[in-house]
Amino acid sequence: MAGEILIIDAVATNRIVLKVKLLSAQYRVRLCETLAEAKAEIDASLPDLILLDTAIGAKSVHAFCAALKADEHASLIPIIATGGFATPHDRVAALEAGADDVLSKPFDDHIMQARIRSLLRGRDARQELRMREGTRTALGFAEAYSEFTAPTQMIVASHGDTLAPDLGYLAKTLENVQITASATESITRGTLRQYPVDLFLLDFRAGLSDDKVLYRILSELRSRSATRHAGIMALLPADARHAAAMALDLGASDIVYSTVDADEIRHRCAVLIQAKHEADALRRTVESGLEAAITDPLTGLFNRRYAMPHLSRLSAESRKNGRQFAIMALDLDHFKSVNDTYGHSAGDEILRQTAQRLQGNLRAVDLLARIGGEEFLVAIPNSDVIHAKKAAERLCQLIGGTPFFVGPDRQEVRVTMSVGVYLSDGNDTGEVVENHGELVNAADVALYAAKNGGRNKVSLSAA
Repeated sequence: MAGEILIIDAVATNRIVLKVKLLSAQYRVRLCETLAEAKAEIDASLPDLILLDTAIGAKSVHAFCAALKADEHASLIPIIATGGFATPHDRVAALEAGADDVLSKPFDDHIMQARIRSLLRGRDARQELRMREGTRTALGFAEAYSEFTAPTQMIVASHGDTLAPDLGYLAKTLENVQITASATESITRGTLRQYPVDLFLLDFRAGLSDDKVLYRILSELRSRSATRHAGIMALLPADARHAAAMALDLGASDIVYSTVDADEIRHRCAVLIQAKHEADALRRTVESGLEAAITDPLTGLFNRRYAMPHLSRLSAESRKNGRQFAIMALDLDHFKSVNDTYGHSAGDEILRQTAQRLQGNLRAVDLLARIGGEEFLVAIPNSDVIHAKKAAERLCQLIGGTPFFVGPDRQEVRVTMSVGVYLSDGNDTGEVVENHGELVNAADVALYAAKNGGRNKVSLSAA
């Protein structure tokens, strides 16, 4: 699903216009006239993103943003503050209060849509890492990492290899940051691979003669294992609207126009640096020494030991935010005959390829685990019956619709898969959250129905 956006604007016309534009992009939309209405809506069900008009009153808006970011359950919701912003300080004040981005009116629709997509991707990544950390703690691996102390490595790339005078302000005001100036060409030639860079600042304010140069740099940085998690900010000319929207979709963490002052650039850099270090710390908790305990050695997927407490957390989160989630039990059909006919090594290869196919067609926030011999489990947060059914049918076709090729002679083997789907009701009834065994059992009941119905199909079971 594209996501649900909460619009907070005192002007009815503005709300309606924004709603129409967002509905056309397949978002679900809720409208609020006041901050009080918005608080009630958020308490009832967490939105995926908030568009907040600052004309409601700067002081009230700032307090609203600060309160939301201080709320453990709502802190990951991205906030885009929109308004007139009479002075550069007004924009910075909104960011410092907790807004994740600011858009000065009138703003370009393509930029708004690109920023929404970018913020939702970032939210999903942080949510996934936070969920993994919570599951790690539930498993008993609670040892914390020491606070980050090494200097942040930041590269400012421009047409030349010298730091622009106004960007020298960053070196003076950003704490514990080492800034290196570099020519843009150095990045495209790959000569920076040896640097563990935390933030790239791409300064194209002097002009962007060919947008493809920016696109190529973003694609390369996001494709390299050494730089794909780095923050990337692009400084662009004020008229580079198309390039700005495309840059966000290609992986830029943030884009800033030449009209923005040094204080806002500094704040945005500080936010990206903090986000990078927090993500690194969470990522290390999953990657350091836990693989053997929580992953399946054959497929590299999470195993049952990881999946069960993760499901309990997912159920608890679902009841807090009032959103449904789907759990799928997936089982390869007649897999014993595959082992008997082609041998266990071929069977193992099919299991590995099955894991790769499934993993390549799920989001980072979704859970994929191998919980039995030929049985897999998928958990999809924030799902509904339509989305869950389509996803399950897609995965079923993904296995049964394309043959597997195994062994040194690449022998063709055709395998099908049955899928049972359990869909939660998403209601916080005040009752005890169902345990993970009950969740899996509900999906298994649906799986048995798919098996009894002829296999190679999907069966649903709602709460």
